[in-house]
Amino acid sequence: MIRLFALFILLALPAKAEEIVLGLSRDQVAITATFEGSDILVFGAIKREAPIPDESDLGVIVTVMGPSEPVIVRRKDKRLGIWVNTDEVEVDAAPSFYAVATSAPMREVLKDVEDLRYGITIPRVIRSVGAVVEDSASFTRALIRIRAGEELYQVLEGAVDVEQETLFRTAISLPANLTEGEYEAHIFLTRDGRVIDEYITFIPVRKVGLERWLYNLAHDNAFLYGLMSLAIAIVAGWGASAAFSLLRR
Repeated sequence: MIRLFALFILLALPAKAEEIVLGLSRDQVAITATFEGSDILVFGAIKREAPIPDESDLGVIVTVMGPSEPVIVRRKDKRLGIWVNTDEVEVDAAPSFYAVATSAPMREVLKDVEDLRYGITIPRVIRSVGAVVEDSASFTRALIRIRAGEELYQVLEGAVDVEQETLFRTAISLPANLTEGEYEAHIFLTRDGRVIDEYITFIPVRKVGLERWLYNLAHDNAFLYGLMSLAIAIVAGWGASAAFSLLRR
């Protein structure tokens, strides 16, 4: 009876005027021993129940977020000629990877109140509620700057191509230093900076082959992994020494 009542409620709800239909160039990313990064093509269309509105501007925002994790950010100062850690802030949760691509400048496709509600820009997805150090926001900015330099945080304004306000596509580059886990692809459709629809899908990022075997061995049998690493180092050293001796003759 409850299920039937819920079905009647869903049928009674009005259909969305504009709705996202999404596609991905790949549904998973494999990290191998020779992994040097990858590109994900995000593309889709906008399904409509009515003609395209003329009085407002369409915006498309695509985000790809890696697993969140706590991070300790430290500040260094020079004391008596030596650089030492002085202050530190523990960020409660920061994405290991985050890319946000837009169809126009961010200020044109997203209002600040919508960013506060949905948490779309990079500062909004980093949570640091327990920081008690003075000027703790500077630690968050430093984390963003460092990870942006490593291509782990990306802001790609104007990187989403929209054709006839119906088709859209963009490419997100994943660097080689990815963290394994579930990556969330989130697409927002906006009108005059307000979110009118959203779509979420997930992309598994996993180590495979030799990389997976070594990872499992290191975590499940650290002693055997250490012995194997030592044996490889000994053999490599002996081989290099033998080769050098032959070259000297």
